[in-house]
This record gives sequence, C-alpha cells and structure tokens, in this order.
Amino acid sequence: MLSRPTQSGAFGKPSLAGLGRAIRYLGHYRRVTLAAYGALLISIVAQLAVPQLVQRIIDAITTGVAAQNVAKVPLALQPTALAALGWTPEQFARYQTGAETALITAGLLIVAFAVMRGCFAFGQGYLSERVSQSVAFDFRNELYAKIQRLSFSYHDRNQTGQLMIRATDDVEKVRMFIGQGLLMTTQSLVLLVSALLILLFTNFKLMLVILPVLPIAFAIFLVFGRITQPMFMKVQIKLSKLNTILQENLAGIRVVKAFVREPEQQVRFEASAEDLMQQQIQVARAFSFLFPVVFLIANLGQAAVYYFGGVQIINGTLTLGEWQKFSLYLAYVFFPLGQLGFIINQMSQASASAQRIFEISDTQSEVADKPDAVALPSVEGRVAFDKVTFSYFGGGERGLSEPVLKDVSFAAEPGQTVALLGATGSGKSSIINLIPRFYDVTSGGVTIDGHDVRNVKLDSLRSQIGIVLQDTTLFTGTIRDNIAFGRPDASLEDVIAAAKAAAAHDFILEFVQGYDTPVGERGTTLSGGQKQRLAIARALLMDPHILILDDSTSSVDAVTEYTIQQALTHLMEGRTSFVIAQRISTVRNADLILVLDRGRIAAQGKHEELMEDSAIYAEIYASQLVEDAAAETAAAETAGAETAGAQAESTQEVA
Repeated sequence: MLSRPTQSGAFGKPSLAGLGRAIRYLGHYRRVTLAAYGALLISIVAQLAVPQLVQRIIDAITTGVAAQNVAKVPLALQPTALAALGWTPEQFARYQTGAETALITAGLLIVAFAVMRGCFAFGQGYLSERVSQSVAFDFRNELYAKIQRLSFSYHDRNQTGQLMIRATDDVEKVRMFIGQGLLMTTQSLVLLVSALLILLFTNFKLMLVILPVLPIAFAIFLVFGRITQPMFMKVQIKLSKLNTILQENLAGIRVVKAFVREPEQQVRFEASAEDLMQQQIQVARAFSFLFPVVFLIANLGQAAVYYFGGVQIINGTLTLGEWQKFSLYLAYVFFPLGQLGFIINQMSQASASAQRIFEISDTQSEVADKPDAVALPSVEGRVAFDKVTFSYFGGGERGLSEPVLKDVSFAAEPGQTVALLGATGSGKSSIINLIPRFYDVTSGGVTIDGHDVRNVKLDSLRSQIGIVLQDTTLFTGTIRDNIAFGRPDASLEDVIAAAKAAAAHDFILEFVQGYDTPVGERGTTLSGGQKQRLAIARALLMDPHILILDDSTSSVDAVTEYTIQQALTHLMEGRTSFVIAQRISTVRNADLILVLDRGRIAAQGKHEELMEDSAIYAEIYASQLVEDAAAETAAAETAGAETAGAQAESTQEVA
C-alpha cells in the first residue's frame, strides 16, 4: 500500500535536527575539518595572549615612570617612598632599568602573535571554505541523484522551480553556515569561555558584575531562534514559488509572447516578488530589534564593570595594567555576544534549508527496486495486463485520485503491434506508462514474459523498452549526442542507421555541420517534426524488444508521416509495439486494437472484427479516422512521386 509523501512547500515543526545532520557531513572530510578547527584554536590562543602582553607594557610604563619619580626624591626620603609603594630596593633598581626592555619585548611579542594569528586565520578561512564547498558538492550530487531516482508521481506533485531552489539556494544557505557560521560559533564559544575563566582568576569580584548579563543574552537568542527559523522557512518557500514562475515563463516564453500575455505574467511575477519581499522584511524587522537589544545589554554590563573597576582603582586594589587587561578580556566576552546575532541569523536560515533538503533526501520513491529484485533477462516481448486498476496520487482515499484504469486485462504476443485508441482521458497514456513501470499499479499486475515488472530491476526492464513520447525532449548538445542519448558509445554508423530508419538522415545532412549540429536548448533550432524524428531515432538506436510510440507522428506532416510509417512498419517486425495514434494507418495494420472508454477496455480485436462488433470503434473510425484516409492516400501518392523523381534524377546522373 502506498503512503502519500510530503508535498513540496509544506513543512513540519522547525527543528535543528536537520542542521545537525548536515554538520555530520563534515565527517567525510575529517582531516581538512580538523586542520581548519586546529588553525582556529591556535589563532584564538594568539588572540588571548595579547591582553597579557598589554598589561605588561602598561605596568612597565607605570612602574618605570614611578621609579623615575622616586629617583628624584632625596636619598633620605627614598626608603619612605619605596615603603609607601611596597617596593624593595631590588625591585626599584629593576624598574629603573628594565622598563624599556620590558616594553620592547612585549611589543615584539604582540607583533609575533599578530603575525601568527593572521597566518592561522588565513589557513582557517581557506580550509573552512574548502570543506564547506566539498560538503555543498556532496549535497548537490546527492540531491540530483535522489531527484533522478524519484518516481514520476513525485515529479507530478512537485514543481521544477521548487526542486531547483532546494538544490541551489538551500544548499548554499547550509554551506554558508558550515563554512562560516559553525566556525564563528566555535570561535565565539571558545573565546567566551576562555575569557570568562581568565577574568575569574584575574579579578573575581569584578567578574561577578557581568555574570547576570550572560543568561539574559542567551535567553534572548534562544527565543529569537525559535521565532525566526519558521520565518526563514517561509522565505525559502516563497523564493521557490518565485523561481517556479520564472522557470515556467522562460520555458514557455514563445507561448507568452504569442498570446500577448506579458503584462499578466509581469503582474504575476511582481505579486510573488512582493510576497517574498514582505516575508524578508518581516525577518529583517525581527533582527533589527534583536541587535539593538543585544548591544544594549552588553553596554549596560560594560557600564557596570567600568563603575566597579574604577572604584577598585581608586582604592588601590587594581592596577592600570590589570584594568586594561580586564577591559580587553571583557571585549572578548561581549564580542561573541554580538557575533551570536549573526550566528542565530545564519543558523536559522541553515536549519530551515537543511530541513527542506532532507525532505527530498528522505522521500521514499513509490517506484523502486525491491530488495529481492532480479535482473530481467532478454525478453521475447509478451506483455500482459491482468485485472489492472490504476490511480494517480490525488485527493481521494489513501491520497489517490479516481481510478484512470479499471480492471484492464489483455495480452500482447511477441512481435505484435498493439494500437491504443480512445478519447482524451480514456487511459491510453496510463497503459504505456505502466509497462516500463513509470508508475505502479494500484491493483492487478503487469507482466513481461511472465515476469511481474514490480519484481525485476528497473534498469534491466527499461533498457529493453524503447519510448517515443508525445512531448519530445531534446538536450543541449549535437544531433548525434541526442540520437545516442541511450547509447553514448554508439558508433556514427549506428547513429546514421537509426536516423535513416526514422527518416531523419536527409534533413540532418541539410545542416552545414550535419550530425555535429547543435540543437539548442530543448531543440529550439529544430521544427516539431524534426525533433520527433530524432526522438524516434533515439529509441530505435536502443534496438528495443518492446517499442512504445505515444502518438509519435503527431508533429509531422502527412508526407513525412507516411515515410516514417513505412520505416516503422519494417522496424516493428519482431518487436512488441504499443502505439497511441490518431491516424488510420497504424490502426489498420495493428495486430490488436484496444478501444478504451473511461478507463476500461470497451472492445479489443483487429480492425475488421471491431468494425463489425464494436459501435464505439465504428464511431471513432467514422468521426476521427476516415478523413485521414484520404490524406494518407495523397501522402502515399506524393511520396511515391518524390521517390520516382529521385530515381529518375539518379538515372540521368548515371547516364
């Protein structure tokens, strides 16, 4: 029984679990990750050493100045002055002569630590970018592979633009956090904890002044994190909708221009862009409140420290050097608090995006190989439907729509041609979609040579089926690349043979570059009939045992169709062929005609039998096919005349 998967655009309760799962991808690059975090820790140590050296400089200056002042005091009064300062004669002598040396030494050490911090900060930045790009590479590849494996029913329910955003923008949001936000989080926590410990041992009483600030700041960040994560989720959903509109309009730009719908499509795009902008403004409003609040709390804590520190200096329990060191370490406490605002921003975006990414990764395909699936051996081509009922996913019971096929049973013997006939929506396309297992039946079974298609491996099944769909899809590349799409290793001779069989060879040679002619995006440089013939050649090159033609000659003129049909008649020999056609030739020559009506087989048999026994078939024949018989006859005569003319020209050239 199938369960209905999550729709794109829907989202569950925001959670950091997806972000944690994304962070675990760093384990794929353990060495580079450890090197990046090692460089980060060394740069932090260098940063933490500086306030200690600053204290030494200030204390050396203050004691040196005090020693010079004492030296100016009369010798008789110097012991009293030294006692007041708490110095021994040895300390006095050292302070007189060692201030400059201490100043130079501390200054050089500060420069050395600055250079070391800069070098390791550069290494940390480079390594973190490298590992984040590697993780993004993994995400994109896994997402693409997953989207490729997902069944047709998933793509029926989800828009292309939304999937594109998840593989691009959502992955980039996660990458930014892994490459920057996570390191920033680590830096902030290490710096904060280290600075607090140093302050604790430096001046315990003064350190207690700032302790109440920390839980307040952290509480604010937690609250904002819970508020903003669903906001960022909505931003990504609205961005997906905007991207879907853009993708649809670019793909259908000819239709938009042909029907002069540019103004309406502009309004549609602007409405979606406005919706996205308002959601982003809502997020910005939340963070424009967060940062001032954080800085207010930090400034209040700093003001309190300044007051109580000043009192200690006045009372003589705190030196200027110690105060300066305390102030610098205090900055290392409040700086991470300020960074946490940016961190919570990136974390909220990344967690929302990670959740959207893993929604796809965790989606179970309705059509997949069973654990015990076996490879389908080379088939003869007997295809049988046994009481097949099929429904697409929709809104009904179990998430299914009303059945589009109901209790369909028939058998096609090897080498037979089966024509599917019926009104739009009668179930013709559904039947041919079930043979290569693009969808699974709701009940009943489809077998090929006695093998249930659900029990064999999909690759072994589909590699023996050639398909030409009604909507021809070509890919950016050359004509040869598109014909050899299913067999990239095919020789040029094989490609040419397939093109000749599909009546495509002649028009291909009319191009200057021949088989190396670029077809343009989606085959825009070719006519509909040319694209259709290339699609037929692509299927024929596979040399399939089963051939499916979904109204494959609908985009060609009568003369071209006649030429293709002549080739297909020969090529379908020995292959089991299923043809959806609206013209008389295929129906007349079919070994088995299935007349479909509202998802059921209303009649089946050969043309002559159905003309006598089936009123529905006779009606379809009279209303849809008879008119085409005259066109077919004219096409045959025209094709014959062209062939005779070509032969005559050839004879004259020989003569």
